[in-house]
Amino acid sequence: MAYHSGYGVHGSKHRTRAAPNPPPLFDDTSGGYSSQLGGYPAPGADVAFNVNNLLGDPVANMAMAYGSSIASQGKDIVHKELHRFVSINKLKYFFAVDTAYVAKKLGLLVFPYTHQNWKVQYSHDVPLPPRKDLNAPDLYIPTMAFITYVLLAGMALGIQQRFSPEVLGLCASTALVWVLMEVLALLLGLYLATVRSELGTFHLLAYSGYKYVGPLSSPLFQVRSLRTAASGPDSMGGPTPRQHLQLYLTLGAAAFQPLIIYWLTFHLVR
Repeated sequence: MAYHSGYGVHGSKHRTRAAPNPPPLFDDTSGGYSSQLGGYPAPGADVAFNVNNLLGDPVANMAMAYGSSIASQGKDIVHKELHRFVSINKLKYFFAVDTAYVAKKLGLLVFPYTHQNWKVQYSHDVPLPPRKDLNAPDLYIPTMAFITYVLLAGMALGIQQRFSPEVLGLCASTALVWVLMEVLALLLGLYLATVRSELGTFHLLAYSGYKYVGPLSSPLFQVRSLRTAASGPDSMGGPTPRQHLQLYLTLGAAAFQPLIIYWLTFHLVR
Protein backbone atom coordinates (compact mmCIF):
# COMPACT_ATOMS: atom_id res chain seq x y z
CA MET A 1 0.00 0.00 0.00
CA ALA A 2 1.43 3.33 -0.99
CA TYR A 3 1.65 6.10 1.57
CA HIS A 4 0.92 9.76 0.98
CA SER A 5 3.96 11.89 0.94
CA GLY A 6 2.66 13.93 3.85
CA TYR A 7 2.67 11.02 6.27
CA GLY A 8 5.48 9.15 7.78
CA VAL A 9 5.92 5.42 8.11
CA HIS A 10 3.51 5.26 10.93
CA GLY A 11 0.93 7.27 8.98
CA SER A 12 1.23 10.47 11.19
CA LYS A 13 1.25 13.91 9.68
CA HIS A 14 4.47 15.94 9.83
CA ARG A 15 3.90 19.34 11.51
CA THR A 16 6.31 22.24 11.30
CA ARG A 17 6.96 23.93 14.64
CA ALA A 18 7.00 27.78 14.72
CA ALA A 19 10.22 29.36 15.84
CA PRO A 20 9.93 30.76 19.36
CA ASN A 21 9.88 34.60 19.81
CA PRO A 22 13.17 36.03 21.00
CA PRO A 23 13.13 37.36 24.54
CA PRO A 24 12.77 41.18 24.79
CA LEU A 25 15.91 43.11 25.42
CA PHE A 26 14.16 45.41 27.98
CA ASP A 27 11.16 44.88 30.20
CA ASP A 28 7.97 46.78 29.28
CA THR A 29 7.36 49.20 32.10
CA SER A 30 4.91 51.58 30.34
CA GLY A 31 1.76 49.76 31.40
CA GLY A 32 0.95 52.26 34.15
CA TYR A 33 1.43 55.34 31.96
CA SER A 34 -0.33 56.89 29.04
CA SER A 35 1.06 56.41 25.61
CA GLN A 36 1.26 60.18 25.21
CA LEU A 37 4.47 62.06 25.71
CA GLY A 38 5.12 63.09 29.27
CA GLY A 39 2.32 60.97 30.70
CA TYR A 40 -0.46 63.38 29.66
CA PRO A 41 -3.93 61.96 29.06
CA ALA A 42 -5.17 61.23 25.59
CA PRO A 43 -6.79 64.09 23.69
CA GLY A 44 -10.19 62.45 23.93
CA ALA A 45 -10.12 62.24 27.72
CA ASP A 46 -12.81 64.15 29.60
CA VAL A 47 -10.78 66.82 31.36
CA ALA A 48 -12.93 69.88 30.57
CA PHE A 49 -13.45 72.45 33.30
CA ASN A 50 -16.74 71.79 35.04
CA VAL A 51 -18.50 75.00 35.98
CA ASN A 52 -20.99 73.14 38.12
CA ASN A 53 -18.15 71.94 40.31
CA LEU A 54 -17.05 75.55 40.81
CA LEU A 55 -20.58 76.69 41.62
CA GLY A 56 -20.92 73.85 44.05
CA ASP A 57 -17.73 74.84 45.84
CA PRO A 58 -18.58 76.68 49.12
CA VAL A 59 -15.42 78.79 48.93
CA ALA A 60 -16.20 79.90 45.37
CA ASN A 61 -19.79 80.72 46.32
CA MET A 62 -18.59 82.78 49.25
CA ALA A 63 -16.14 84.68 47.05
CA MET A 64 -18.83 85.42 44.45
CA ALA A 65 -21.26 86.61 47.12
CA TYR A 66 -18.59 88.85 48.63
CA GLY A 67 -17.78 90.34 45.22
CA SER A 68 -21.45 91.04 44.51
CA SER A 69 -21.79 92.72 47.91
CA ILE A 70 -18.77 94.94 47.26
CA ALA A 71 -20.13 95.94 43.83
CA SER A 72 -23.55 96.77 45.29
CA GLN A 73 -22.02 98.87 48.07
CA GLY A 74 -19.86 100.73 45.55
CA LYS A 75 -22.91 101.48 43.40
CA ASP A 76 -24.81 102.81 46.42
CA ILE A 77 -21.87 105.02 47.41
CA VAL A 78 -21.62 106.48 43.89
CA HIS A 79 -25.35 107.23 43.81
CA LYS A 80 -25.20 108.80 47.26
CA GLU A 81 -22.27 111.04 46.37
CA LEU A 82 -23.93 111.98 43.07
CA HIS A 83 -27.13 112.99 44.84
CA ARG A 84 -25.12 115.19 47.18
CA PHE A 85 -24.12 117.44 44.30
CA VAL A 86 -26.73 116.74 41.61
CA SER A 87 -30.39 116.08 42.25
CA ILE A 88 -31.58 113.70 39.57
CA ASN A 89 -35.22 114.63 40.08
CA LYS A 90 -34.45 118.32 39.67
CA LEU A 91 -32.33 117.59 36.63
CA LYS A 92 -35.21 115.66 35.02
CA TYR A 93 -37.42 118.73 35.42
CA PHE A 94 -35.15 120.80 33.15
CA PHE A 95 -35.29 118.18 30.40
CA ALA A 96 -39.07 117.72 30.49
CA VAL A 97 -39.61 119.24 27.04
CA ASP A 98 -41.44 118.33 23.86
CA THR A 99 -41.33 119.43 20.24
CA ALA A 100 -43.96 122.16 20.63
CA TYR A 101 -42.13 123.71 23.56
CA VAL A 102 -38.77 123.67 21.77
CA ALA A 103 -40.23 125.37 18.70
CA LYS A 104 -41.98 128.09 20.73
CA LYS A 105 -38.99 128.66 23.00
CA LEU A 106 -36.63 129.04 20.06
CA GLY A 107 -38.97 131.66 18.63
CA LEU A 108 -39.02 133.48 21.97
CA LEU A 109 -35.23 133.38 22.24
CA VAL A 110 -34.77 134.81 18.75
CA PHE A 111 -37.50 137.44 19.04
CA PRO A 112 -38.39 138.24 22.69
CA TYR A 113 -39.50 141.82 22.02
CA THR A 114 -43.25 141.23 21.92
CA HIS A 115 -43.51 138.78 24.80
CA GLN A 116 -45.44 140.23 27.74
CA ASN A 117 -45.91 137.68 30.53
CA TRP A 118 -42.56 136.40 31.83
CA LYS A 119 -43.72 134.81 35.07
CA VAL A 120 -43.21 131.10 35.65
CA GLN A 121 -46.50 129.27 36.21
CA TYR A 122 -47.10 127.19 39.34
CA SER A 123 -49.47 124.39 40.26
CA HIS A 124 -49.90 123.71 43.99
CA ASP A 125 -46.71 125.67 44.76
CA VAL A 126 -44.78 123.52 42.28
CA PRO A 127 -43.45 125.08 39.04
CA LEU A 128 -44.87 123.60 35.90
CA PRO A 129 -42.42 121.67 33.71
CA PRO A 130 -41.10 123.40 30.60
CA ARG A 131 -43.38 121.51 28.24
CA LYS A 132 -46.36 123.11 30.04
CA ASP A 133 -44.91 126.56 30.60
CA LEU A 134 -43.06 128.56 27.97
CA ASN A 135 -41.36 130.74 30.61
CA ALA A 136 -39.89 127.80 32.52
CA PRO A 137 -36.13 127.40 32.00
CA ASP A 138 -34.81 124.20 30.47
CA LEU A 139 -31.42 122.65 29.85
CA TYR A 140 -32.23 120.82 26.63
CA ILE A 141 -32.01 123.88 24.37
CA PRO A 142 -28.82 125.25 26.02
CA THR A 143 -27.15 121.84 25.74
CA MET A 144 -28.01 121.47 22.07
CA ALA A 145 -27.00 125.08 21.41
CA PHE A 146 -23.64 124.56 23.10
CA ILE A 147 -22.95 121.44 21.03
CA THR A 148 -23.97 123.33 17.88
CA TYR A 149 -21.59 126.15 18.76
CA VAL A 150 -18.69 123.71 19.12
CA LEU A 151 -19.52 122.05 15.78
CA LEU A 152 -19.81 125.39 13.99
CA ALA A 153 -16.53 126.50 15.53
CA GLY A 154 -14.86 123.38 14.16
CA MET A 155 -16.39 124.05 10.74
CA ALA A 156 -15.15 127.65 10.76
CA LEU A 157 -11.66 126.55 11.74
CA GLY A 158 -11.70 123.89 9.03
CA ILE A 159 -12.66 126.41 6.35
CA GLN A 160 -9.70 128.55 7.38
CA GLN A 161 -7.35 125.54 7.40
CA ARG A 162 -6.77 125.99 11.12
CA PHE A 163 -8.66 122.97 12.42
CA SER A 164 -7.10 120.50 14.82
CA PRO A 165 -8.57 118.37 17.62
CA GLU A 166 -6.56 120.32 20.18
CA VAL A 167 -7.92 123.68 19.00
CA LEU A 168 -11.49 122.36 18.96
CA GLY A 169 -11.09 120.97 22.47
CA LEU A 170 -9.67 124.27 23.66
CA CYS A 171 -12.63 126.09 22.13
CA ALA A 172 -15.16 123.83 23.86
CA SER A 173 -13.40 123.95 27.23
CA THR A 174 -13.11 127.75 27.06
CA ALA A 175 -16.83 128.11 26.38
CA LEU A 176 -17.64 125.77 29.25
CA VAL A 177 -15.37 127.68 31.63
CA TRP A 178 -17.06 130.96 30.70
CA VAL A 179 -20.48 129.46 31.44
CA LEU A 180 -19.34 128.20 34.84
CA MET A 181 -17.76 131.55 35.69
CA GLU A 182 -20.94 133.35 34.74
CA VAL A 183 -23.05 131.03 36.90
CA LEU A 184 -20.71 131.46 39.87
CA ALA A 185 -20.81 135.23 39.46
CA LEU A 186 -24.62 135.21 39.40
CA LEU A 187 -24.76 132.98 42.48
CA LEU A 188 -22.41 135.31 44.30
CA GLY A 189 -24.45 138.34 43.23
CA LEU A 190 -27.69 136.75 44.44
CA TYR A 191 -26.05 135.92 47.74
CA LEU A 192 -24.64 139.39 48.27
CA ALA A 193 -27.92 140.99 47.29
CA THR A 194 -29.75 138.69 49.75
CA VAL A 195 -32.25 137.81 47.06
CA ARG A 196 -34.79 135.26 48.21
CA SER A 197 -35.78 133.30 45.17
CA GLU A 198 -35.93 129.77 43.85
CA LEU A 199 -33.11 130.39 41.40
CA GLY A 200 -30.63 127.56 41.66
CA THR A 201 -27.58 126.41 39.79
CA PHE A 202 -29.62 124.66 37.09
CA HIS A 203 -31.75 127.77 36.52
CA LEU A 204 -28.67 129.92 36.05
CA LEU A 205 -27.07 127.33 33.77
CA ALA A 206 -30.17 127.42 31.60
CA TYR A 207 -30.31 131.23 31.40
CA SER A 208 -26.58 131.40 30.75
CA GLY A 209 -26.73 128.76 28.02
CA TYR A 210 -29.48 130.53 26.07
CA LYS A 211 -26.88 132.94 24.73
CA TYR A 212 -25.77 130.32 22.20
CA VAL A 213 -29.20 130.46 20.52
CA GLY A 214 -29.78 134.16 19.95
CA PRO A 215 -26.65 136.22 20.67
CA LEU A 216 -28.28 139.54 19.72
CA SER A 217 -31.47 139.02 21.68
CA SER A 218 -29.88 137.21 24.61
CA PRO A 219 -29.33 140.32 26.81
CA LEU A 220 -32.98 141.36 26.64
CA PHE A 221 -34.20 137.82 27.25
CA GLN A 222 -31.89 137.40 30.24
CA VAL A 223 -32.84 140.73 31.81
CA ARG A 224 -36.55 140.02 31.67
CA SER A 225 -36.27 136.38 32.68
CA LEU A 226 -33.85 136.87 35.57
CA ARG A 227 -35.63 139.97 36.86
CA THR A 228 -38.91 138.10 37.01
CA ALA A 229 -37.43 134.87 38.41
CA ALA A 230 -35.40 136.69 41.07
CA SER A 231 -38.39 138.66 42.35
CA GLY A 232 -38.90 138.01 46.03
CA PRO A 233 -41.98 138.23 48.21
CA ASP A 234 -41.70 142.01 48.28
CA SER A 235 -42.02 142.33 44.51
CA MET A 236 -45.49 143.77 44.89
CA GLY A 237 -45.94 147.42 45.65
CA GLY A 238 -43.35 150.15 45.36
CA PRO A 239 -39.67 149.63 44.64
CA THR A 240 -37.51 148.46 47.52
CA PRO A 241 -33.73 148.49 47.98
CA ARG A 242 -33.68 144.76 47.34
CA GLN A 243 -35.52 145.21 44.06
CA HIS A 244 -32.97 147.82 43.04
CA LEU A 245 -30.20 145.33 43.73
CA GLN A 246 -32.04 142.74 41.66
CA LEU A 247 -32.29 145.20 38.80
CA TYR A 248 -28.59 146.06 38.95
CA LEU A 249 -27.71 142.37 39.07
CA THR A 250 -29.75 141.47 36.02
CA LEU A 251 -28.54 144.51 34.09
CA GLY A 252 -24.95 143.60 34.89
CA ALA A 253 -25.47 140.02 33.75
CA ALA A 254 -27.13 141.21 30.55
CA ALA A 255 -24.37 143.72 29.83
CA PHE A 256 -21.80 140.98 30.24
CA GLN A 257 -23.40 138.79 27.55
CA PRO A 258 -22.06 140.66 24.48
CA LEU A 259 -18.54 140.56 25.93
CA ILE A 260 -18.71 136.79 26.44
CA ILE A 261 -20.15 136.25 22.96
CA TYR A 262 -17.40 138.40 21.45
CA TRP A 263 -14.70 136.50 23.34
CA LEU A 264 -16.08 133.16 22.16
CA THR A 265 -16.35 134.13 18.48
CA PHE A 266 -13.68 136.69 17.59
CA HIS A 267 -10.95 134.07 17.09
CA LEU A 268 -13.18 132.13 14.68
CA VAL A 269 -13.52 134.89 12.07
CA ARG A 270 -10.11 136.51 12.01
